[in-house]
Amino acid sequence: MKRSEINRLLLEGDSFIKSFGFHLPPFAYYSPEIMRTKTDTEIYSRRLGWDITDYGAGNFDEMGLFLFTTRNGAVTDLVAGQGMLYAEKIMITRQNQLSPMHRHNVKAEDIINRGGGDLVIKLFAPNQDLTIDHESKVSVPVDGEIQTVDAGGHIRLKVGQSITLMPGVWHAFWAENNDCLVGEVSTVNDDLTDNVFEEPIGRFADIAEDEPPVHLLVSDY
Repeated sequence: MKRSEINRLLLEGDSFIKSFGFHLPPFAYYSPEIMRTKTDTEIYSRRLGWDITDYGAGNFDEMGLFLFTTRNGAVTDLVAGQGMLYAEKIMITRQNQLSPMHRHNVKAEDIINRGGGDLVIKLFAPNQDLTIDHESKVSVPVDGEIQTVDAGGHIRLKVGQSITLMPGVWHAFWAENNDCLVGEVSTVNDDLTDNVFEEPIGRFADIAEDEPPVHLLVSDY
């Protein structure tokens, strides 16, 4: 992705988030110069902030995701079993823009439709070796009530609805009928090691620096 495209998407995304009455913390608006002085803070160590990815595929409109991590615990807390064991993100998935099939080894997450269109989740259960089970039904909680779909089945979340995905459950998602503001509440988030994709793709975008950044992304830290 070109930095100019990322800058444009960042400003558009910030406006979209604010249109739903959701406001980001002050560090979201630190200049790159100020952010580079914050290397000794949890903003850096826990990778809080902006995250815009095309998964290295080079076509953000078809496959991509806009994220901002507002809070995140530490992997050491998970190992200790106490402390800050949670994370929160706000995300934008565009209409018919795919977030590709993947699972997590550790992270459990609630994905919440915060506003806009419908959020569609495609699901597969894992085999014992954690590969995709193309035969078995998969059951997940939707707002505390279990829903069961066939392998590769879809669950559609209207505004205000949420789905709980446990470690190992394969999932992909996209928005229909409009762009969608998406919340994520999870256990500690580790995007460097805890995303397993069905296809050999990357978690972060490759960036061509055609202009200076408006704000740094977590991948710039």
